[in-house]
Amino acid sequence: MTALDLSSPVAVVGTGTMGQGIAQVALVAGHSVRLYDAVPGRARDAAAAIGARLDRLVEKERLTAADRDAARGRLLPAESLAELADCSLVVEAVLERLDVKQELFRALEDVVDEDCLLATNTSSLSVTAIGGALRNAGRFVGLHFFNPAPLLPLVEVVSGFATDVTSATRAYEMARAWGKTPVACADTPGFIVNRIARPFYAEAFAVYEAQAADPATIDAVLRECGGFRMGAFELTDLIGQDVNESVTHSVWQAFFQDVRFAPSLAQRRLVESGRHGRKSGHGWYDYGDDAERPEPHTAEKAQAPAYVVAEGDLGPASELLALVREAGIPVREDEEDHGTRFILPSGGQLVLADGQTSVEFRDVVYFDLALDYRKATRIALSASQDTSPGTLSEAIGLFQALGKDVSVIGDVPGMIVARTVARVVDLAHDAVAKGVATEEDIDTAMRLGVNYPLGPFEWSRRLGRNWAYSVLDDLHLRDPSGRYAPSLALYRHAYASDKREGTTS
Repeated sequence: MTALDLSSPVAVVGTGTMGQGIAQVALVAGHSVRLYDAVPGRARDAAAAIGARLDRLVEKERLTAADRDAARGRLLPAESLAELADCSLVVEAVLERLDVKQELFRALEDVVDEDCLLATNTSSLSVTAIGGALRNAGRFVGLHFFNPAPLLPLVEVVSGFATDVTSATRAYEMARAWGKTPVACADTPGFIVNRIARPFYAEAFAVYEAQAADPATIDAVLRECGGFRMGAFELTDLIGQDVNESVTHSVWQAFFQDVRFAPSLAQRRLVESGRHGRKSGHGWYDYGDDAERPEPHTAEKAQAPAYVVAEGDLGPASELLALVREAGIPVREDEEDHGTRFILPSGGQLVLADGQTSVEFRDVVYFDLALDYRKATRIALSASQDTSPGTLSEAIGLFQALGKDVSVIGDVPGMIVARTVARVVDLAHDAVAKGVATEEDIDTAMRLGVNYPLGPFEWSRRLGRNWAYSVLDDLHLRDPSGRYAPSLALYRHAYASDKREGTTS
């Protein structure tokens, strides 16, 4: 099954931001586009707004004047659903209410031909439930574009329980013909991106709720150490706290209040206070004209240790050995596999975040996972009240000697980046095991949909098969609520690795 022929008209119902964006994508691809909105006059206003955006594309030399004029000639506001009768595809982008969408598609089914593909751009409702109102749910599919649709490449092509394979394939090829990068997924709460991205927000909020660090510090660590484009607090301020919290709540409810997807009480209070982020002028941060952005906690200058002893191969942090030597600090290596850690001159230990806490051990400082220790500009450390000041000072000085800013946070298991990545990896493995999507499509969706530096399976391969399971298993022992319990899929993944390496337990 191929994509829609360019001679086939496409309709978009709902002319808000998403509806206009989808219409612009179809229009620039070469289709005639019919715009319909239930509110009189809105379709014409939307057509004018799209025309203005096409003008800006010409000004930026991304579109020729001739192509703009041709596109304008193909854009037609519709005053009734009946005017969509000859369309080969209808995409809705109306209010996120199941009854509203079902009513719309029942009406459309009486208007369009039998071979017209019907699609919803829902981000939070069940595609199966919306399609359940149709006589022929086989031609119904989810086409989840990301905002702004003309700019962001990802489209999640969602098959409901009754969606025909031919319809899903047709939608997939159409998205690709429109210049998008489609990924195929089953109808699951949150689809791919909004399901697997929940820990990115949830773990940052959990660290904040534990009073281990402030939003500016957590965001800085996620960006400068984890390699994420934005931190969780600034990103949710951009999305809108009300929107982000609503999606989280929807996914949590759809998974029958699974604790792994539980909303944040701190975010709930923020929403209740009307602090919805940039659009309201205040969220986690103040966006007033005179407001100053808070700075992340950065440790004062400390003396670098005279030497370090490296025990084991340091696992995901092995690159630090070369960096320490390049900084002129002697490294003494203990070939015995004692684990991923440095021994400092004070006798204290510097250990990669593993899901345990500093207070459990004598004189231990933890350091967080980094996407790339060479390129990272900030490293987070955690220590308990029992950690020797000398050990903490040596740990700070060591990373400062490597050219890093250092943020010291509270003694929370898994710190910031490590716990976040471990949970994202786990949800990704769980999604593949349950037939939601392929590993390749999940990695693509998370890189393009939310700008992750690596897809979950790319992280998993880089960190080792056992890494995420080990971190979550330790976290689960310290928080047995089930939030950190590794999935059966991740357990199987780690156990299979052990068997191949000849170990049993």
